[in-house]
Amino acid sequence: MNFKIHRGTNEIGGSCVEVWTENTGIVIDLGLPLVNPDKTQFNSSELKGKSTADLIKSEILPSIPGLDDGKYEILISHAHQDHYGLLGYYSQKCKVHLGKATHEIIKLSGVFTPSKTSIPNSVYFESGKKFKINDITITPYLMDHSAFDAYAFLIQADGKSLFYSGDFRTHGRKGKAFEWFKKTIKISVDYLLLEGTTVGNNSHQSVTETELEANFIEIFKKTQGINVVYTSGQNIDRLVTIFRACRRTGKKMVIDFYIASVLKVLKDFASIPYTSDKFNELSVFFPKFLCNKAKKNGNEKYMNQFRDYKCDKDTIKQDYKDIVILMRPSMIGFNKVVKDIGEGSFIYSMWKGYLRDIKTAEFIKTFKSAGFNYEYVHTSGHADSKALQDMVDATNPKYIVPIHTFAKDQYASLFPSRTIKMVNDGDVISV
Repeated sequence: MNFKIHRGTNEIGGSCVEVWTENTGIVIDLGLPLVNPDKTQFNSSELKGKSTADLIKSEILPSIPGLDDGKYEILISHAHQDHYGLLGYYSQKCKVHLGKATHEIIKLSGVFTPSKTSIPNSVYFESGKKFKINDITITPYLMDHSAFDAYAFLIQADGKSLFYSGDFRTHGRKGKAFEWFKKTIKISVDYLLLEGTTVGNNSHQSVTETELEANFIEIFKKTQGINVVYTSGQNIDRLVTIFRACRRTGKKMVIDFYIASVLKVLKDFASIPYTSDKFNELSVFFPKFLCNKAKKNGNEKYMNQFRDYKCDKDTIKQDYKDIVILMRPSMIGFNKVVKDIGEGSFIYSMWKGYLRDIKTAEFIKTFKSAGFNYEYVHTSGHADSKALQDMVDATNPKYIVPIHTFAKDQYASLFPSRTIKMVNDGDVISV
């Protein structure tokens, strides 16, 4: 068995790993780059109007002949763009193995974002259940991550083993998944491809989602006006954290119909703030730009299914002291209504790196200028140093290969008793 990391040995994002034997080939993730080779931010508009051949020539899309002819099969670890964003260039030709909930999220993203990824040849797997692609055996393991339905993979062939950690953590609301994994895996692997997003960032033990819940409760209690939260609509752990804090402080959680749609499609996969066909303690608002987009694309059903839970601008003005509303920069009309209230807290609940984005910075600045208190309440979606060590202990690898990191040179000091295999993009490793 051989493997090649096409992207990820020197950067976070754009993950893509090829694994093959004499008879079979697979690709784990086909992610969109987050940065250019010079570490500047990657502009996804570069994909517009480009063919597969164009993107391979510009080295945005990895060149993997087994994908071109449809002989390879693809594994997708989770529904973050840096792990599946280039999938659409091959998903019509190849079988794509992924979690069912992951597929639902990808389909919904195609409705609400420019990302259009059709997966006609989907095959669903389940955590802990082995499946084979010819002579390669794959065991997916559900992981705790900021993305819902995220997996690591144990790959076995020719008497050898490779473990792909994917993106994971242990301090979220699915920490028990990792405990189950540690008890279940019964093999010392040959190679561990270990994500290191937080390596180099003094990744001490991370704040848990439960601790964040307490932070939100404290802010909601002390805030005299409205509470505005800027967070990812697909970070289900965070949505649950905010919902629980609202429930414990008597606040009404108000979300737009995109987030409501995310909760609805995932309601059969986890205990989240959506029960049967009705919401509990939630209200939904309808930003103009989202409504116009839904109408233009014939997706009115995503609006209409939540009409009974509508929270309009007048309601927000009247009941603002009892409201926690999740907002984004693009919600211009509702942003103005909320800012005009003139009192409250603005809570930023995402990675601080996004603050470098001009629109994000301006969005926050306008609320500060309107007199809102600024609060930062967040924890990483990725493994801290303790979680990384726990993964190493669980898999007991002969070799650790840094991936999904900007700081692979620091792995040796992080794991002094282990052998670190320093690999670059494009290197072929025989297991």
